[in-house]
Amino acid sequence: MKPVTLTTERLVLRPFEPSDAPAVYAACQDPDIPRWTAVPSPYGLRDAEQFVGTAVPEGWRDDTAYTFAVVSRADGSLIGSMGLVRLTQLRAPERQAELGFWTAKEHRGRGYTVEAARAVLRWAFGELGVERMEWLAEAGNEGSRAVARKLGFHMEGTLRAKLVHGGTRRDVWIGSLLPYDLAGATDDLAGTPDTADGTEAAGTAEQGRPVAGTTPYLPCPR
Repeated sequence: MKPVTLTTERLVLRPFEPSDAPAVYAACQDPDIPRWTAVPSPYGLRDAEQFVGTAVPEGWRDDTAYTFAVVSRADGSLIGSMGLVRLTQLRAPERQAELGFWTAKEHRGRGYTVEAARAVLRWAFGELGVERMEWLAEAGNEGSRAVARKLGFHMEGTLRAKLVHGGTRRDVWIGSLLPYDLAGATDDLAGTPDTADGTEAAGTAEQGRPVAGTTPYLPCPR
């Protein structure tokens, strides 16, 4: 696929460029990024150069990963990385993808990750025809789960020993988002109560809205 650029009120999401390598290298010195993502540790400048110069362009070209550099519209600084991975199921009939991201430490807590993710999700549902978006994170990654909840992802449970990281098998949290979820998502979704078994509590149908637990396949929000 030919790379695209997305914009929001405060951000530009564009393909990574070779000149981004120093900023990527600097951001990935934060130990939380390799701890919770697939970024290798230790992480050198050559790793960053390979990422922006080879891995990202090949992902777009081969339709294996659509990765964006998230940059500030105000000063062009690198905020983080956001993209769609596991695209082998993007084609019909599966039409699924996974949302992945990391954010530089100095830019966390300002709503940038949610803002960027909403732009990618709207693009995925509206332009790529995604019908189910998944979010996965190693169990314990509370920051990533907080972002997913704000986006409206429904937490579906824990995949036991799903991930091999640092030489050990680890549990993974999984959530999903449907086009309908994004259309109706508001920040108060983060406060929806959970039942004891970890599934979202059922709601009451109002004004034709399906109760929680159903799978409403409605037209994509535009």
